[in-house]
Amino acid sequence: MAIHGPVRLMEVLLTETLRQPPAASTGHTVLLPEGWPRPRGYVNGIMARGETIYLGGLIGWDTEGRFPEGFVAQVRQVLKNIVAVLDAGGAGPEHIVRMTWYVVDLNGYRNSLAELGAVYREVMGRHYPAMALVEVKGLVEPDALVEIETTAVIPRS
Repeated sequence: MAIHGPVRLMEVLLTETLRQPPAASTGHTVLLPEGWPRPRGYVNGIMARGETIYLGGLIGWDTEGRFPEGFVAQVRQVLKNIVAVLDAGGAGPEHIVRMTWYVVDLNGYRNSLAELGAVYREVMGRHYPAMALVEVKGLVEPDALVEIETTAVIPRS
């Protein structure tokens, strides 16, 4: 089965082979239908049980409402913002089960893949949830170049 669209873009973005399911401590199970190729840099689906944390679309501004210059810098900041909100709920990047990225410039995204992969791994580690990427005409904050919605599941003890 060929993989097309945003899923393929996330595969290229993160470039790391998913060698094993998420750590047992997360309680998450990667869903990979028989015969499908193992995705790189994301997963097709995750099954999880526990407390769910839903993050609205977060953007790449700092605590004072300032945006860093450039797409990659904004991605780094939005990922840091995601980690901060997850931390406030007692979770971390390893608990993320789904991310939806909204970008205003798909070509800018494509031209930054190598840098984006490095930034993602720097902030989020080597945990790759189910992901989608959508190009949009604009975001509510005019200076925002990327917005990411995130869902995380903390396993029950």
